[in-house]
Amino acid sequence: MGITELIILAVGLSMDAFAVSICKGLSVDKLEVKHMCLAGIWFGGFQALMPLIGFLLGSTFASYVQKFDHWIALILLAFIGFNMVRESFSDDDSVEDSFSVKTMFLMAVATSIDALAVGVTFAFLKVNVIFAVITIGIITFLFSAAGIKIGNVFGLRFKSKAELAGGMILILLGIKIFAEHMFG
Repeated sequence: MGITELIILAVGLSMDAFAVSICKGLSVDKLEVKHMCLAGIWFGGFQALMPLIGFLLGSTFASYVQKFDHWIALILLAFIGFNMVRESFSDDDSVEDSFSVKTMFLMAVATSIDALAVGVTFAFLKVNVIFAVITIGIITFLFSAAGIKIGNVFGLRFKSKAELAGGMILILLGIKIFAEHMFG
């Protein structure tokens, strides 16, 4: 997986956190830089941690599944992507206005479960996992901080578009990995 693909993957993964950050920004009366940093740290941190955990789990079992690893990557990325696309059409826009540890922890875990599954696919691909998780964490930090600001300024207009774009990116990436293995 090259750097361009990794950046595209990181952008796709960050879309859930970006969408939630937009909603969080909408709920903030007086926006402060600390709100943007808190969202960035929570979401970026978990988006970096989860693929690392997934990679470690996947590496443990990699030798057992190498014959069908491309199928695993396709299925996981397509499943995550289709769920994000489905959520983009959902009417549920409720987000708690608190930045408490409990609230942010739960949202960070919820938005990074897909990154855990992507981390499993890293075990089957040629990926520098440390570079990958740092890249994912930084991009998610930036998108989450920007999401808080955008949400505070523009509201819910971009939430569903962000989830739709992220889902489509993950689906296309899964198809690309599968096609490369089958035809490359």
